[in-house]
Amino acid sequence: MASGSDRNPIIIGGLPSQVPDFDPEETQEWLDSLDAAVDERGRERARYLMLRLIERAREKRVAVPEMRSTDYVNTIPTRAEPFFPGNEEIERKILNATRWNAAVMVSRAQRPGIGVGGHIATFASSASLYDVGFNHFFRGKDEGDGGDQVFFQGHASPGIYARAFLLDRLSEDNLDGFRQEKSKAPHGLSSYPHPRLMPDFWEFPTVSMGLGPIGAIYQARMNRYMHAREIADTSKSHVWAFLGDGEMDEPESLGQLTIAAREGLDNLTFVVNCNLQRLDGPVRGNGKVIQELESVFRGAGWNVIKLIWDRTWDPLLAQDRDGILVNRMNTTPDGQFQTYATESGAYIRDHFFGDDQRLRAMVEGMTDDQILHLGRGGHDHKKIYAAFKAAVEHKGQPTVILAKTVKGWTLGPNFEGRNATHQMKKLTVDDLKGFRDRLHLPISDKELESGAPPYYHPGRDSEEIQYMHDRRLGLGGYVPTRVVRSKPLALPGDKTYATVKKGSGQQSIATTMAFVRLLKDLMRDKELGKRFVLIAPDEYRTFGMDSFFPSAKIYNPLGQQYESVDRELLLAYKESPTGQMLHDGISEAGCTASLIAAGSAYATHGEPLIPVYVFYSMFGFQRTGDQFWQMSDQLARGFVLGATAGRTTLTGEGLQHADGHSQLLASTNPGCVAYDPAFGFEIAHIVQDGLRRMYGPDSEDVFYYLTVYNEPTQHPAEPENIDAEGILKGVYRFSEGTSGSIPAQIMASGVAVPWAVEAQKILAEEWNVKADVWSATSWNELRREAVACEEYNLLHPEEEQRVPYVTRKLAGAQGPFVAVSDWMRAVPDQIARWVPGTYQSLGADGFGFADTRGAARRFFHIDAQSIVVGVLTELAREGKVDRSVLKQAIDRYQLLDVSAADPGAAGGDA
Repeated sequence: MASGSDRNPIIIGGLPSQVPDFDPEETQEWLDSLDAAVDERGRERARYLMLRLIERAREKRVAVPEMRSTDYVNTIPTRAEPFFPGNEEIERKILNATRWNAAVMVSRAQRPGIGVGGHIATFASSASLYDVGFNHFFRGKDEGDGGDQVFFQGHASPGIYARAFLLDRLSEDNLDGFRQEKSKAPHGLSSYPHPRLMPDFWEFPTVSMGLGPIGAIYQARMNRYMHAREIADTSKSHVWAFLGDGEMDEPESLGQLTIAAREGLDNLTFVVNCNLQRLDGPVRGNGKVIQELESVFRGAGWNVIKLIWDRTWDPLLAQDRDGILVNRMNTTPDGQFQTYATESGAYIRDHFFGDDQRLRAMVEGMTDDQILHLGRGGHDHKKIYAAFKAAVEHKGQPTVILAKTVKGWTLGPNFEGRNATHQMKKLTVDDLKGFRDRLHLPISDKELESGAPPYYHPGRDSEEIQYMHDRRLGLGGYVPTRVVRSKPLALPGDKTYATVKKGSGQQSIATTMAFVRLLKDLMRDKELGKRFVLIAPDEYRTFGMDSFFPSAKIYNPLGQQYESVDRELLLAYKESPTGQMLHDGISEAGCTASLIAAGSAYATHGEPLIPVYVFYSMFGFQRTGDQFWQMSDQLARGFVLGATAGRTTLTGEGLQHADGHSQLLASTNPGCVAYDPAFGFEIAHIVQDGLRRMYGPDSEDVFYYLTVYNEPTQHPAEPENIDAEGILKGVYRFSEGTSGSIPAQIMASGVAVPWAVEAQKILAEEWNVKADVWSATSWNELRREAVACEEYNLLHPEEEQRVPYVTRKLAGAQGPFVAVSDWMRAVPDQIARWVPGTYQSLGADGFGFADTRGAARRFFHIDAQSIVVGVLTELAREGKVDRSVLKQAIDRYQLLDVSAADPGAAGGDA
C-alpha cells in the first residue's frame, strides 16, 4: 500500500490544496481505509463507498465540491421511490386513448385535399410525462389563484388536444379542425400553443425553440417578485417547462440558468424529454446528451434528477455488484441506444450484453422479447411520479428532470426511434392496426380499413373518464386554461400629465428624460404606482433612471447584504427584497422575458402589472424580435422604450449602436402600437392613451413601443387647442408656415422635427417658401389604419368607401410633401401611396458610424439644409421654382462637404 509521501497529488473539482492538515494520523487512517477497500473489494466498491460518503456529507450540510456528472442511471434509487397514489391500470387506459386520438388527429389532418400536417412523434415520446403531471401535479385555477404555469412543448400540442377531447373540453369537430383555424372556424385548432389564437385555452406560446425555457425561468421569478411585493399570493404556484433535448442547443434555453439558481427558484421545474433525437437525427450521436445536460445544469446550480431506466431494469441493476452493467450504460453512445430502440431483442442481447460474459449471464434467464422491452424511464408512471414529487419538494434550487424516452414510442416499428420520425405524419392501415393492438383499443379492422381512422372515447360515464375528472377536480381545475380575472385599473387624470406638457422651458432635455419625468409622476399615483415594473438591461444610469434607485429600489430576493460603495450619495444603488426595479444584467433576452411575464400577469394571476422596459434602441426589435412576437402571442401588455433611438443620435457609438430601422421592424408586429414622438407633450398623450387602451375598461391586447432619443433639445409647451387625435392617430400640424408665398409641406418624426422647423425658417427667409411642419408621431399607425380602410373597401364595394386618416388629414395641405426622420426611408415611405400629392422622403439609409451629429446628418442628407434642398427639388419638379436654384442651394449649404456641417448638440448620453 502506497504511503502518503509516495502519492502523486491530484486535485480534481476544486478540492482544497492549501488547508493545513491538523491531524495527519487521522487523515492517514481514512486514506488507508480507502486503499484497503480498493485492494480487497475493487474500484467499483470503493467508488460506491465514496459516493455514499458524499451523499451523507450533503445530508449533514458539509460542503463538498459538486460532481459534474453521475452514472447513467436513475438519480432516485428504487429503495427511495415513494408510494404511487394513482391507479396505474386506469391511467394506462387513459394514456392509450390519448395516444390514439393524438396520432389519429394528425393523420386525419394529412388526408388528401387538406394536407396541413402535424407532429406525432414528440408527444408519443413524452405522453407519460404529461399524463403523470395532469393526474397528480398540475394545479388549475379554480381555487382563485393562478394555479401552476405549464409551458407545454410546442410539438406535443396534439396530445394536449387529445386529452382535452376525452374531458369534453374539445369536440370531434375541434380535432378535425386541427391546423384549419379559418376554414373550420369556429372549431379550428391552432397548430401549437398560441394564446392569441386560442385565448381561453393556451397560456404560453412555446414552439419558437428556446423561448419556452427562458420564459419559464422569468415566469417563476415574476411569481416570486409579485409575492414579495404583496401584489399576488403566488406561494402555491409551480412553473413547469416541458422541453426537448434538441431544443437545449438554443442559446436562450440555457443562457439564463444561473439566475434561477442564484435566486433559489425552487418553484421551477424543467422536464427535458430526452428522446435523443432532433429533427434530422441524433442530438448527440457520438456522445450522451443526458450526461452533458447534467453537467451544464449542475454547474449552473440546479438540482438534477435523471430518469433514465424503467422498472424492468431494477432486477438487473440489483445484480450489478461489479458495476459492469453501469459501466456499459456509461460508455454506450446515444446513437447506439437509438439503434437498440429499432432492433430486436436478439440484437440487443448480442451487442449490448454479448461481449462480456458477466453481462450476458445477467440476461440468460430472459427471453429476447423481455430484453426488447427493457424500457426507458420516461415511459414509467411510477418512476416519473417519484421524479416529479422529488422536484416539487426540493427546496432552495430549481430542478431539472432529464427523462429518457423513445421518439415515436408505441407508434410502431416504422416510427419508433427512426431519424425521420419527426417529419412522419401519416399512419398506414397496417401502422394503425399495429398501433391499436399495442394500445389494446376496441377498434375493428373494418373501421380502420374504411375511410379515415376513428377517434376513440371510452364513454362519458366510463371509469377512465370519471377518474380524469376527479383528478382534475382535486387539483383545482382543467389545464391548460387561460382565465382573465383582472379588473380595469383606476387611471390617473390629466393633472398627472401636466408637468410634462409644460415643456422644458430654456432647458434642453432628451425625449428619454421627458418620459422618465412622466414615469416618476405616474409612479406617485397611490393606486397605479405600485403596479409599474421597471426593467432595464444594466442601463438605468444611461437612461437617467438611477434617480429611481433610492425610492423604487432594485429587486433582489436576498436584499443588499453589503455596504454599497455609493451609499453616501443621494442616488445610491439600493437593492431590496421588495424592490420594484428589475435589473437583469446585460441580457436583453432576459429583460424581454421579464417584460412578457409582467405584461401577462393580468391573466396569469389576475393582477395587472405595467411593465416599462427601457433599452438601447438597437438592441430591442433587432436582437429580441422573436420574443416581441412571443409577447404579442401571449397577449402581454406594457410599454417598451427604444431609448437612444435614431441612426445619428449616438455620436460616438458607431455602427452596431445606430438604430435606424427598429420602427420598420416594429411595423411587422400586429400587436405593437409604435410611436416616434418628438416632444414631452406628445409622449404624455401617447402614454395616457396607452394606459387607457391596455388597462382601462375596454382593454386591448396590445403593447406600446416608443422610440425616444438621447439628444437634448428644448421642448415647447403643449400648444393651445392641441390636436390630440392627430397625435394618437399618427400625424398633426405642429407648425404652420407664416411667411413666404410658395406652399410646401414637411412631415417629420422624433428628433427630426426640430430640423424640419429650422428648414421651415430657412425656406421662408431665403427661398420664399411657406412650409407647414407636420409631426408624424406614428408612420406605422398611419399605414395600419390605411391598410384597414383598403381592406374594407375591397370587401364592401357597394358601401361608402372609407378614406384613410392620413389622406383626410392632409387633404387641405398644398404640396409637395417631403418626409424626413432619423430612420431609413422605408419607414416614412410606408404612407406614400395615401399622401394626396407629390411625396418624397429623406432618411438615414445605410450603416451608422461614429462622428458628430451634424456630420452624420449631413452625410445622410437629413439635416435642416438637406430638407431645404429636398423641398426645393420637389418644387422644381412641379415647376414652382427654377431648377437653377437647386445648385445654388447645394453650393450655399455645402451639402457635399460633411465637415462643413454644424456639429450640432453634443452629449446627452441619456
